[in-house]
Amino acid sequence: MSVDTATVKRVAHLARIAVTEEEAEKMTGELNAILGFVEQLDEVDVAGVEPMTSVVAVTMKKRADGVTDGGYPDDVVGNAPETEDHFFVVPKVVE
Repeated sequence: MSVDTATVKRVAHLARIAVTEEEAEKMTGELNAILGFVEQLDEVDVAGVEPMTSVVAVTMKKRADGVTDGGYPDDVVGNAPETEDHFFVVPKVVE
């Protein structure tokens, strides 16, 4: 794939970037070099290669999934106007 100056100007316009004629010429060469590199990567045989999220095999750190009261229930309900057994007491809204 090859990029010409008109394509660079169109992409710059869509991205709302002001580009002079000299900058468009320079970007044309740079974008063609980038696309050439991407085409080289496309030639690599990746059959049988498992996708990965990192270049180093890492296991995700997880904490134990245990139910707790947080360790400070009095602090949690401390500012509530009315509580009962560490629960908020609210007025009944459904008749």
